Amino acid sequence: MPYDDSPPPTRRARPLSVAAALAAVCLTAAGCGGGPEADGAGAASPRPGADAASSTAPTPTGKQPEPSGTASPSDSGSDSDSGSAKPLPKGPLTGRTVVIDPGHNPRNRDHTREINEKVDIGTGRKECDTTGTSTDDGYAEARFTLDVSHRLRTLLEAEGARVRLTHDADRPFGPCIDERARIGNEAKADAVVSVHADGSAVGNRGFHVILPAGVKGGGADTSKIVKSSADLGARIAGHFVRTTGSAPSNYIGGNTGLDTRNDLGGLNLSTVPKVFVECGNMRDPKDAALLTSASWRQKAAQGLADGITSYLKG
Repeated sequence: MPYDDSPPPTRRARPLSVAAALAAVCLTAAGCGGGPEADGAGAASPRPGADAASSTAPTPTGKQPEPSGTASPSDSGSDSDSGSAKPLPKGPLTGRTVVIDPGHNPRNRDHTREINEKVDIGTGRKECDTTGTSTDDGYAEARFTLDVSHRLRTLLEAEGARVRLTHDADRPFGPCIDERARIGNEAKADAVVSVHADGSAVGNRGFHVILPAGVKGGGADTSKIVKSSADLGARIAGHFVRTTGSAPSNYIGGNTGLDTRNDLGGLNLSTVPKVFVECGNMRDPKDAALLTSASWRQKAAQGLADGITSYLKG
């Protein structure tokens, strides 16, 4: 779920012309609207607000995710800036910078006071961060996002990209939403992808990509990134459905896998192309079975990498 705040009480529809254009791109890339899970789309069920999201995640009691096969931050010998101590290979993404933003931080649950402090997002103030959601068996979103982010970093670096993570569970909490945006901005990233998993009602399935709306106020001005972010998001959606086999969300985005929001500080404060990707719904048993599978998480990382590469290659 988005790390910086809860969703609005009601879901806003995108202008039809924009939605149609994005859906066309997505459908051209990979048939984004298909699949049985896409049938019967309706309004999103309210997700937990910031206070609920900041509660301690359940203690694992049942099925646990398969081993990730990736080293923990302390074992990897890398830092959040590059993710690799080795020279990068020459490839199609040589000279490009990608920032990966793993949603939440596994240690946020131990710092609820700090993450509940509000920060300026230009158009208002929001909580610094939240703990995120989890599966019913206690697999935390923060663990999921780090695992997928590590896999994604490896894939992008193999293509020659310089990759930076906003954090690697290497700090007590956060970073706050304004700092997450600032990291991408200061890196002059060619693309920023924030990795998440949703926490919606049982029966709500599938992935969706959140795009920045046109926002201007205070320190927020997305006018220069709306179009490029929409292109990035549509390409990711198309490749994600093709690589993972997951259908676009059946509860957000009208079967396109795309949703536009103006209330997320991580998007509002970005000055470089950026999207959020909700890879699935952790509260639905069928989606949870995918999210806890190491093989599926590798497919998710590959879908993200393919979408990013497609965008950067033009």
